Amino acid sequence: MNHIGLHQIKWIVSAALLSIATLASAQSFPNRSITILVPYPPGGMIDLVARLIQPALQKEIGQPVVIENRSGAGGNVGAEAVARAPADGYTLLLANPSLGNSAHMYAKLNYRPLQDLAYVGLYGKVPNVWLVHPGFPAQSVRDAVTVLRAAPGKFNYASNGYGTSPQLSMELMKDMTRTFVLHIPFRGSGPATASLLANETQLMFDNLPPQVGNIKSGKLRALGVTSLKRTSIFPDLPTLDEAGIKGYEVTAWFGLAAPAATPRDIVLRINAALNKVTQQPEVREQLTSRGAEVLQGTPEQFAAFVKAEHDKWGPVIKRAGIVAE
Repeated sequence: MNHIGLHQIKWIVSAALLSIATLASAQSFPNRSITILVPYPPGGMIDLVARLIQPALQKEIGQPVVIENRSGAGGNVGAEAVARAPADGYTLLLANPSLGNSAHMYAKLNYRPLQDLAYVGLYGKVPNVWLVHPGFPAQSVRDAVTVLRAAPGKFNYASNGYGTSPQLSMELMKDMTRTFVLHIPFRGSGPATASLLANETQLMFDNLPPQVGNIKSGKLRALGVTSLKRTSIFPDLPTLDEAGIKGYEVTAWFGLAAPAATPRDIVLRINAALNKVTQQPEVREQLTSRGAEVLQGTPEQFAAFVKAEHDKWGPVIKRAGIVAE
């Protein structure tokens, strides 16, 4: 009995010390630099939106914020690294659409997107845009569908990688229009865009922000956007829904996530900083000028959103037979 009592006392003391240490950690957070892992190469939308908030977030938090690119496996290399990182708030993930679909595409993931990450805050979403090389023989969504139906397998499309929002955008279009285009995956928007500019591939979907310059310069032709509302940047560009692919809707989104066991006080501290930063006029202008809709919200709202994305894309991926390689 005395032995059991001593054991219980040791457990209570240990738990109390851990609680005190966790509380002290949360109260002193942050006292050193924070790293945001971007799970794609430099140049794409996910990298861009991380760097747009970096200076303001750094100022708001009062510590350096370092952006580190760690790409691979459709965003899962970076996501797994954060899921396995110390749960202290100093390693964050630039959360993105791959977290809502990877579990449906990969036979085995070394982390669980819904369970192994704490969703800190969603701060924006953007439409994707359907792009073609200027030499592609179509000026509109309807023309493109007609061309693709007449020549199944003749054309190639580039994507940012397996499981990315751009790849799923194309696969959903193919599924809804009964067309076939060969998939050529790349590691990020930059390499995929280079292949399209070189006419090595003829079509691609991409997040709108990194492609604004190519569209305005005429280097690439935009056929339509994937949201249900037109974008203010290109108000004359139709949505795929209104261009004839009824019910078509895809948006890319971005936020911050942390390891699942991160103390709630720290999660709320980062969430508050993120919400404050994205209310700043200069930050909002930088995001909206690139086609983004700026959002604020709670960690619970973000977690529910990612779960809804997971539930939405499961049937689409299964129906299209998309399997990561």
